[in-house]
Amino acid sequence: MASGTSGTAPKRAIWSRLPVVHQLRQSVGLQRGMLIVGLVLTGIFILTAIFAPLIAPYGFAQLKDAHGQFGSQQPPSPAHIWGTTVGGYDVFSRVIWGAQTAILVIVVAVILSIFAGVVLGLVSGYFGGWVDRVLVVIADAIYAFPSLLLAIVMAIVISGGQSSLWGGILAAAISITVVYIPQYFRVIRSEVVRIKAEAYVESAKVVGASNGRIMFRHVYRNSTRTLPLIFTLNSSDAILTLAALGFLGFGIEPTAAAEWGYDLNKALSDVTSGIWWTSIYPGLAIVLVVLGITLVGESLNDLADPRLRGRRRAAEASGLVAETSVVPGGPLEAGPGGIDGLEGGESFDEHGIEVKP
Repeated sequence: MASGTSGTAPKRAIWSRLPVVHQLRQSVGLQRGMLIVGLVLTGIFILTAIFAPLIAPYGFAQLKDAHGQFGSQQPPSPAHIWGTTVGGYDVFSRVIWGAQTAILVIVVAVILSIFAGVVLGLVSGYFGGWVDRVLVVIADAIYAFPSLLLAIVMAIVISGGQSSLWGGILAAAISITVVYIPQYFRVIRSEVVRIKAEAYVESAKVVGASNGRIMFRHVYRNSTRTLPLIFTLNSSDAILTLAALGFLGFGIEPTAAAEWGYDLNKALSDVTSGIWWTSIYPGLAIVLVVLGITLVGESLNDLADPRLRGRRRAAEASGLVAETSVVPGGPLEAGPGGIDGLEGGESFDEHGIEVKP
């Protein structure tokens, strides 16, 4: 009884089975470093967005305080640690509030695109027929269209290019959603086409389960395992698309919300005048946030690939394989149990074959 109890593997703690923690324990070497850096950058971005009202010293559209007007293009000072913009806004506050705008657009855009893409992919892949052909043609046509140009067109159609806070966020999010729906649609559809031919799906049909039950109880659960990976990769692309819309003048009005792309657009003339602080901080924010989310997404993608995930086990086993090799000319300890595993008088001949006296 004691031996059976001692041979049982200890149960892992609940926290170690959490998605990100589990992948972090699986990673090794450079892959772990990339994941940690990505998690730190992404965590700072999320916390900044959540606590923006507490971190930012001024409002995103505030132009004066008790001491008067801020002034235009003021250099960094104790009152404005990152200086002010050409419009008289505090750069530090605009960058902090911009994180909140970015994360709101990401959440709305990705949730909408996942919902629409998953539903359409399930219907198309499961039922097939003319519905599948029509949806595939439409998705391929949208996917082949330049994503930024499509987002610009949708932004103009939805809000005329500029809008209020929530109007601008919804316009930008819906513009990005239209671009991402084909990606989720194609991934889910391909998985559904594969899964619906499995034996357990056929068994569910035989026992009389309805199509809705089969789709959402059996097919859906097994076809959405890659969604977290696509979510992280699309989140970084959503930030770039939002910044591009703002930079081109189709984003959110500065009095409605802070947006990094808009601030970069207004800082173009400052760069040639030697005023660096109005452009470097919004640009650096975009680069760091996109880098962090991309590192997380790429690391999770590598860990989800069995071929890449097996590198760690292969590396750990390489030493053991070398010690137990029985190739001719190998090390002396290549016996089944090392030197201690040899019985008295046993040895290896020149062909690496164990011989007894």
